[in-house]
Amino acid sequence: MNELIFWVLFNVFVILMLVLDLAVFHRKPHAIRFREALGFSIMWVALAAAFAVFVFYWRGRATSLEFVTGYLVEESLSVDNLFVFLLIFRYFRVPSNYQHKVLFWGIVGALVMRGVFILAGVTLIRRFHWITYVFGAFLIYTGVQLFRQEEQEIHPEHNPVLKMFRRWMPVTSDYVGGRFTVRQPGLYATPLLLVLIVVETTDVLFAADSIPAVLAITRDPFIVYTSNVFAILGLRSMYFALAGMMEAFHFLHYGLSGILVFIGVKMLLSSYYPIPTEYALIVVGAVLLISVVASLAIAPKAKRKT
Repeated sequence: MNELIFWVLFNVFVILMLVLDLAVFHRKPHAIRFREALGFSIMWVALAAAFAVFVFYWRGRATSLEFVTGYLVEESLSVDNLFVFLLIFRYFRVPSNYQHKVLFWGIVGALVMRGVFILAGVTLIRRFHWITYVFGAFLIYTGVQLFRQEEQEIHPEHNPVLKMFRRWMPVTSDYVGGRFTVRQPGLYATPLLLVLIVVETTDVLFAADSIPAVLAITRDPFIVYTSNVFAILGLRSMYFALAGMMEAFHFLHYGLSGILVFIGVKMLLSSYYPIPTEYALIVVGAVLLISVVASLAIAPKAKRKT
């Protein structure tokens, strides 16, 4: 019963924060500036830190470390996802004052999908232990693919959901304020709705990496869910804070590749040589720090040639 109460209270907190965000802080659509985005980013990190302290006194040091490690893994993978959001917005030429609305509703959908994926993942691992090795191998494969990836590319026109939607519903030629649909005279979708669909379907691919990664840290559904939620909720403000400098982190995908491979190996060895959460946290933090410092210290190849 106590566990259920915490699930309910946490989701009530999430709903209240979302309502506060939409109805108060961003009631009027506007371009999010760096200082505003940085303030909200710090707020979400502080809330996650406060929750980690709460978990420490509620469940103990080990569970608190699992939350922090899971949150750090999710947050680091989310940073890489921000590149994709940037490319989507550029491709569709989304006005800056409507980008927050797309990310807001995209994150609401992501929260629902992540909840379903986490429940399915935990259930599968508990019933069929061999799924652990499948997830571990998938993470290693994803990490290797990410290491070989030189440049992020996205082709929304190849999105199968988007293709199906365009056959089913007509789309206006331009944006209509911040609306997703309009009547003229029949029901039309606006390009803003197409952007939301691309963001939502892309997040399904993100979840395929991130959920197994956190399940390698802990099998506790509440910790997996809360670490995911805190990372996702801070994603919007982080996007606007880093949008102007994301291209500077050109070594980040190598660091994320190493993290995914490490977590995949951790998952494969879990039954034979379990790696303590403290060591996993140190490795993840060190790899992220090295990749960020290297990005800032070493110029990209194109600039060096110039």
